[in-house]
Amino acid sequence: MDRLRSVLFKIAFYGLSVPIVLLAPVMALFGQRVFRRWVLFWTQYHAWCSRNLAGIRVRVEGAPLATPALYASKHQSFLETFELVRMLGAPTVVMRHEFARIPVWGWAARRYGIIIIDRSGAASALRQMMREAKAAGAAGRSVILFPEGTRSAMGETPPVQAGLAGLYRAVGLPVVPVALDSARVWPKHGPMRPGVVTFRFGEAIPAGLKREEIESRVFRAINAKNLV
Repeated sequence: MDRLRSVLFKIAFYGLSVPIVLLAPVMALFGQRVFRRWVLFWTQYHAWCSRNLAGIRVRVEGAPLATPALYASKHQSFLETFELVRMLGAPTVVMRHEFARIPVWGWAARRYGIIIIDRSGAASALRQMMREAKAAGAAGRSVILFPEGTRSAMGETPPVQAGLAGLYRAVGLPVVPVALDSARVWPKHGPMRPGVVTFRFGEAIPAGLKREEIESRVFRAINAKNLV
């Protein structure tokens, strides 16, 4: 049954996602507001497919800030990449440079206003990332970052990547850590399973802290014991 749910989800979600992405350049021509609504439509469709086809429901503990923030989230599945964008009303997202190179999608992502992170360590790439981060903060737009850099399985607690501290300094915004347990229903390997995913928005961490403190506080918060 779980495999059937997974198949139905993939057929429905990815089937409509192809034309949504292909139409993105057209929607972008109408301006940022229309384009972001198009992105939100995509995230809402993902939520519908997750709930009605895969049987995955979402529970939220705490709440996002009413003002812009840097959201540092645990990353366990594909689910949160869409859910957080939906919950936060189309914020900018930190994305690995490999995704930005995908034809059409990469162009659309840049038009949306993503922040490219290049883990090659090149100085020019780092400067570009900082410029994009500062622009997002200056525009009063929230930012989503997955500070572990990749998906983790239940119980795994990989270290926070160095990019967190750099973005934290660049955007000049408080950090809201987000703990979640999406791997319970959407594991790295195997079919999706019905169930409830909890998103916990933690207490905001103020701007201006030193690197060691911000990394330590975010690490502890996104790995809350009852969610990993």
